[in-house]
Amino acid sequence: MIVEVFNIFIDVVTPVFALVLLGYFCGPRLQLEARTLSRAAYFAFIPAFVFNTISQVRIELSLILTMVSYILLVHGSLAILGFTVAKIMRRSKEVTAAFVMIAVFGNVGNFGLSLINFRLGEEAQVPATVYFLAILMIAFVICVGVAGWTKGGGLHATISVFKTPALIAFVPAAFFAYGDIPVPLFIGRATGLLGDAMIPTMLFTLGVQLAEVKGLKFSRDVLAASMVRLLGGPALAVLLIIPFQLNGLERGAGILQSSMPAAILTSIIAIEYDIVPEFVTTTVLFSTLASLFTLTVVLSLV
Repeated sequence: MIVEVFNIFIDVVTPVFALVLLGYFCGPRLQLEARTLSRAAYFAFIPAFVFNTISQVRIELSLILTMVSYILLVHGSLAILGFTVAKIMRRSKEVTAAFVMIAVFGNVGNFGLSLINFRLGEEAQVPATVYFLAILMIAFVICVGVAGWTKGGGLHATISVFKTPALIAFVPAAFFAYGDIPVPLFIGRATGLLGDAMIPTMLFTLGVQLAEVKGLKFSRDVLAASMVRLLGGPALAVLLIIPFQLNGLERGAGILQSSMPAAILTSIIAIEYDIVPEFVTTTVLFSTLASLFTLTVVLSLV
């Protein structure tokens, strides 16, 4: 067991963190801007990856609906868990909102897709991408919604999540997949090339983004919020998967996507709405570092 965990740490986790570290050290020295890199990934690489993956999917619609229902229940439950923990600790309205945001928005793109690919193989990319899209949607809705609730307003921003390029790309991809229509070769090759660049670009960009983080202050709240994300996620995923009877790659990908550290997008939303941004950003960084150990354990059990 110890040997297996060590091998997973070296062969699965280390390559992912190596790219993040590369971005962390190269970013400031090469004067790279995380915003430019992240926008390229957001508007080009991610939609291409989604289109290229989903357009070739051969999963029954009933199974996709089951997977989406499962992952939405897990992350809805995580939002409730984050809210409950913050209330038990008697935290302010803003900190409570931050707990919910951190709990529900895991790094399912940068970390999730790459780790699942290394651990479960390329065939797991389809269920991992379905979970990625579902989590992206509910996380944006809940995070922007709770931020708007805290500061007032925010309905328009919540609705705008459906304009996300990755979700838009899903529509034509599903048309080709379930219309049994072959993707034109030039489109397939173009999206394939762009999609292949997504994971390394996003991991490198995460390192550049983390290098830009300033003024970190560790606290008991940071530890609590991180544990809700890193421990509550996989625990709820394992517990709630029972009634859905998901097995194989759908089971493994769902549990792993629920185990990821907090996403850097959480801190971006926190900054935009002024929801204790220093606390959220510190938690994102701490949970990312702590996931080096928690993800190794989860990966060994999946």
